[in-house]
Amino acid sequence: MKCLALTVSGERSFSIDYKHNCFLKDGKPFQYISGSIHYSRIPRYYWRDRLVKMYMTGLNAIQVYVPWNFHEAVQGVHNFTGDRDLEHFLDLANQTGLLVILRPGPYICAEWEMGGLPAWLLQKPNIILRSADTDYAQAVSNWLAVLLPKMKPWLYINGGNIISVQVENEYGSYYACDYNYMRHLRTLFRFFLGEDTVLFTTDGNTDKEMTCGTLEGLYATVDFGTDTNVTEAFSRQRRFEPRGPLVNSEFYTGWLDHWGDQHAVVDAQKVSRVLGEMLTMGANVNMYMFEGGTNFGYWNGADHDTRFRSVVTSYDYDAPLSEAGDPTEKLLAIRDVIKQFRDIPSGPMPPATPKFAYGFVTLRKVILLLNTLSPLGPVKSQHPLTFEEMKQYYGYMLYRTTLPRDLSEPTPLISPLNGVHDRAYVSVNGVFRGLLERDTALVMNITGQQGDTVDILVENMGRVNFGSKINDYKGLLSNLILGKDVLTDWKIYPLDIDGAIAARWPHSDSRKYFPTPQKEPLPGPAIYMGTLQPNGLAWDTFLKLYEWTKGQVWINGVNLGRYWPARGPQQTLYIPGPLLSTSLPNNITVLELEGAPAHLRVLFMDRPQLSVPVQ
Repeated sequence: MKCLALTVSGERSFSIDYKHNCFLKDGKPFQYISGSIHYSRIPRYYWRDRLVKMYMTGLNAIQVYVPWNFHEAVQGVHNFTGDRDLEHFLDLANQTGLLVILRPGPYICAEWEMGGLPAWLLQKPNIILRSADTDYAQAVSNWLAVLLPKMKPWLYINGGNIISVQVENEYGSYYACDYNYMRHLRTLFRFFLGEDTVLFTTDGNTDKEMTCGTLEGLYATVDFGTDTNVTEAFSRQRRFEPRGPLVNSEFYTGWLDHWGDQHAVVDAQKVSRVLGEMLTMGANVNMYMFEGGTNFGYWNGADHDTRFRSVVTSYDYDAPLSEAGDPTEKLLAIRDVIKQFRDIPSGPMPPATPKFAYGFVTLRKVILLLNTLSPLGPVKSQHPLTFEEMKQYYGYMLYRTTLPRDLSEPTPLISPLNGVHDRAYVSVNGVFRGLLERDTALVMNITGQQGDTVDILVENMGRVNFGSKINDYKGLLSNLILGKDVLTDWKIYPLDIDGAIAARWPHSDSRKYFPTPQKEPLPGPAIYMGTLQPNGLAWDTFLKLYEWTKGQVWINGVNLGRYWPARGPQQTLYIPGPLLSTSLPNNITVLELEGAPAHLRVLFMDRPQLSVPVQ
């Protein structure tokens, strides 16, 4: 039955018409064509540009996740400023003419660190996340009591642009299946947002997921991609919602990459064909993603099915707008489909932002002083402590001990309980000996004399964001065994590398260089620095670390994310132009974890390389 227009009162309203199977906006039938965009993955400077491009494609709505840990990295301390200014983002969308489908979690998945849950929740060792567990439920209540009152004025019915709000996220795919938890959330959302707000759930296209993820009073929607039979998928939604609008809350325009994957690509013709099919049925569709953006800093998530697999820094997603926000052929194909269903804005699509190849910069190694990176000094402990116990949730920590006896023969250093989360770089007396890696490398050999210093630098490569293993503690979770000895008497250094670099180290430190450069850089963790001289332009660029192994890069104190060209597929890091200075030297800092190339050069290019080049 087609949706019929009802009489319109002067009030703004947004509701579900169960009789005519559609949404009603101000009393009139409404179909949304939406795209996902994550403000946490795009610099604030570019928000308006991306939103205008979405509007010019013909979208009438956007879908937005709110990552709890992005706003409350430290318990009780909330940040909604700068790149975290959610209300400014909503305001820009409103000015652009875009409605908003808000997804405030508290869990969001999104290939984002711990699915948006703050790591400080793990200080309660037995906490059951995403359940009615008392500690978890209390933390959620406290957070939503901060977030949802901020959102209430932005509801469409209150004069804003938020038309609907998702409760939790694909809850049916989680093992707990705790209806009391979903009821608790429903109560909170209703209390803070009122009885008239359209609340909904999103779940994968299976009976089990729909059974555990849906709840009376929350409108049930599905998600699926181009390889799904559309009629079948919507008939499953109909089993759970016999009446009301058809909704695909996540129609996949592309897919994510893990380190070691082939770069994911989804065919533009497939996307546009299936989109057309759904819109013809009168369905409401949100494209996930419309622009993916970037996992800057330490914000990437990870999966754990058979083993731990970390998500790459680029969240390009093969989306209609590229990682750098540029319109693609896929976007044009999608726009051609939308044109058949609604009037789209006239006028040209805003062009791609300008890019510049700034060329090569040669870096120099920095003398590393622990007191610079760990100003508070070490914590002494008989046994290793986790990142969470040390209250350092992201990045890197150094575990130091000494060899308990002489080891003239190579002796196995073992993590018998697979307790290295996620990668450990092992040195003896400052000489790199190799690495241990979660699920894949649990043993290595070392030699040395009694009393030699053993340094183990441990990297948190991003917490699991999906499935049953999201209680993802980091660091050394269990004892390391050396031969027949348990290693004890640790000094554990929390490393505030980001804090030091934000304070302009090492560029401001006069003691920074090795006096005599080595012929070949020594393997193992080291910090390198250089400067990109200004040329009057602050245009987007892409950093290629050819023959570097694995590590982290900062530009002018901003953490761009991880590089790992040796593992791939991603070969370049996106640098938004606004991070660069047009008049002052641009500081580059690289933490290389395994081994730098002899040439010590990095290259600024004018295009990305997200897949390993074919030899």
